[in-house]
Amino acid sequence: MANIDMKLRELLKIPEAVEIFEKYLPGHLKHPQIKMAFGMTPRAISKHPQAKISKETIEKIDAELRALD
Repeated sequence: MANIDMKLRELLKIPEAVEIFEKYLPGHLKHPQIKMAFGMTPRAISKHPQAKISKETIEKIDAELRALD
């Protein structure tokens, strides 16, 4: 089951997950330093202030990821 506790690297292999990230975080996946986050989970990434991802946004992403299965 896809969810925000999976590594970003794994989630980006799922086209529908990429669409979800683009929906809630437009442009984040094109950030020049995104590869540094591939080994992290979206939940862990969201805890870094510079990511600018609210708890509400991460919960919405998680709900949509879980609905993929």
